[in-house]
Amino acid sequence: YLKIYYKLKMQENLDFNNTLTYTQKIQWLKLYNNTALCTKMVDKYEVREIVKDKIGDKYLIPLIGVWDSFNKIDFESLPDKFVLKTTHDSGTVVICKDKSKFDFKKVKRKINRSLKRNYFWNGREYPYKNVNPRIIAEKFMYNDDYSDISDYKFFCFNGIPRVLFYASERFNVRNEPAKFDFYDMDLNHLEMRSKGHENSKYLLHDVANFDLMKELAKTLSMGFPHLRVDFYLINGEIYFGELTFHHDGGVVPFIPSKWDRILGDMIKLPLNNI
Repeated sequence: YLKIYYKLKMQENLDFNNTLTYTQKIQWLKLYNNTALCTKMVDKYEVREIVKDKIGDKYLIPLIGVWDSFNKIDFESLPDKFVLKTTHDSGTVVICKDKSKFDFKKVKRKINRSLKRNYFWNGREYPYKNVNPRIIAEKFMYNDDYSDISDYKFFCFNGIPRVLFYASERFNVRNEPAKFDFYDMDLNHLEMRSKGHENSKYLLHDVANFDLMKELAKTLSMGFPHLRVDFYLINGEIYFGELTFHHDGGVVPFIPSKWDRILGDMIKLPLNNI
């Protein structure tokens, strides 16, 4: 399946006995990252325990509740602002800024569709196969100056952060696509981008607590050939986002294409081949 999937998405063949590029090795890792621990690490509820044990619960966004059914959520008890997420997939997030204007029927349809979907089947990402579908509510977080909350996503290789994937302008008033940029660990901007996404016009020069974020990413990614560790920086404080084994499913090209091989060289696959 993965050979066909990769061919359709990337327009090139996949040889599991000769994986060289980042996107090719991600396909290999989909088959390797199949343990119960990997499943717990991508579960947006269960991973909180791992984060608490490894770096402390002060880096966790406060949890309001967890449910296995939308109908079990007592919305009257929720604050006026909150965030809903499903625990088992990617991208099912609902932000409520004003409960009096919350479209419950629309959100219910969205959440219920997600709960019925096993995220594993599309891209065959094994960590998601056995995640228990649930809903969590987290505290609505914002910067005091109402500036955009950006994602700091660290590409870690064998426990060493090497590349920062920075997501910004996600909530711009013009509804333009988010901007994605790559940096090295000295915050030098890398001349690369993901296909379909533009770089931001505004470059990072100094990031509060950046060295601490790198140390936290190192701690959380230790023991894995490749893991993406995501953080938010809110009012200068670090908050954990999520852990991702297979960035973009390994099927979004890098521009220029040479970066696929450069990043691929950073992944040292285990010796036991499939």
